[in-house]
Amino acid sequence: MAIVIARYFAASGGFAWWTARRGIVAGPADPARRRRQVRAEIRWSIVSALIYGLPAGLMLAAWRFQDLTRIYTDFGLGDALWWPVSVALYLFLHDSWFYWTHRWMHAPALFARVHAIHHASKPPTAWAAMSFSPWEALSGALVIPLIVFVIPIHLSALAVVLTVATVMGVTNHMGWEMFPARWVDGWFGRHIITASHHEEHHKRYTCNYGLYFRFWDKLCGTDKGLANFRR
Repeated sequence: MAIVIARYFAASGGFAWWTARRGIVAGPADPARRRRQVRAEIRWSIVSALIYGLPAGLMLAAWRFQDLTRIYTDFGLGDALWWPVSVALYLFLHDSWFYWTHRWMHAPALFARVHAIHHASKPPTAWAAMSFSPWEALSGALVIPLIVFVIPIHLSALAVVLTVATVMGVTNHMGWEMFPARWVDGWFGRHIITASHHEEHHKRYTCNYGLYFRFWDKLCGTDKGLANFRR
């Protein structure tokens, strides 16, 4: 739990600092309201970090002390070939879980009880990356710790997956686009989700549900394009 909390403050704090250094004001325009929102984002994120930390800790204990997971540390030729495949597979499965649970949370019967806390950030800041209700945090905390019991992955590849999850979760909420326009408007932006894509979700609520890839949004007709950030 301490590691997850430290990771949150390092990632969200780092990107919030970068945002301020660029002279960009993320979140509400009114300073008092912005301070209240950031405090709420941090408070809910700490609760979420505690929830995320429990299955993560159990996963590591199951690997380190019981050898029950499919995490491994050897690195032969076959491992080297599987390494990028495993990263892509884990990201796709995580993205698929996120898309469908996220879309489900937007159902009227669930939104107020499960997902409204995240959307209380209007617009979000880098501190909102883990600003979830406990139920939403639980749904996100379980997926990767469960996958490692089924699909083999090298420890370093798992670290890459978790790093990508952390960075994209933060940067998609920080209120500006860090990638150059030629990337966002080119092949990269047509397939990979960046802040421009997720910002549109926070504006319209009924679209752009993905986390990493635009695949499910495009397949299901929920992709409504990009927000107009100054890039």
